[in-house]
Amino acid sequence: MNFKFWNKKTQNKNFKENLEQTNKENAFEIENLSLWYKNGQKQALFNINTNIKLNKVTALIGPSGCGKSTFLRELNRMNDEVEGVKKEGNIFFEGKNINSKKFSVTLLRTKVGMVFQKPTPFPISIYDNVAYGPKSNGIHDKKTLDKIVENALTHAALWDEVKDNLLELGTSLSGGQQQRLCIARAIALEPDVLLMDEPTSALDPIATAKIEELILLLSKKYTIVIVTHSMAQAQRISDETIFFYKGEIIEKGKTKQVFLRPNNKKTKDYINGRIG
Repeated sequence: MNFKFWNKKTQNKNFKENLEQTNKENAFEIENLSLWYKNGQKQALFNINTNIKLNKVTALIGPSGCGKSTFLRELNRMNDEVEGVKKEGNIFFEGKNINSKKFSVTLLRTKVGMVFQKPTPFPISIYDNVAYGPKSNGIHDKKTLDKIVENALTHAALWDEVKDNLLELGTSLSGGQQQRLCIARAIALEPDVLLMDEPTSALDPIATAKIEELILLLSKKYTIVIVTHSMAQAQRISDETIFFYKGEIIEKGKTKQVFLRPNNKKTKDYINGRIG
């Protein structure tokens, strides 16, 4: 979409809430997104205009504190849980503006799952970790839950490792297994999108490789957006890359183009380790 005519002085609240996404190749379309912490004292995002392609892996790269994770969390409105956050702009998902007061945040978080930097299994059984979301959404039939748990763990490449120990605590698993359990928990609700905030930063190389293999497998079914500090990882697993710097998008494009033929000097300097 092209909103060059957009002017804050002429914004109309109802018009703003009723704008609709028009490009069906995009999972998200982001228009004029700005965000502040501490009741407007600290700006983290500056007039972001971009889109996230449907059924692709998009890597968000950039130095620490550049706005990557803030942007990621805006895609399922996790920043709403932070006191003192203020924002402007529109984010369109499935044709609707998720920042509209009419949009259900509960529905959004069902359709847009989140996997965090540190594995966060609940201190309950492996089975109950995966079944937690479906149960919270009203599914209590044992046979249905059994199927959901098995399918989710299978798609998370964990079923064969835990199928005989489903009643053990999720927290008893290794770090890499815990992260795959968290992915299984996220996909148990059959979302359309998976958001991943540095999902391998706390893992060893072997566990990291397994998560990367899993991401490539899941990308056949899901739109995936991943924050990563690893330039090698971004190149291995992503289709598109967005480079953030000081709260702004400096460059976006196909991953090979961004890394091999960057258009912006800041992108080249970051990739080559000259800024960070």
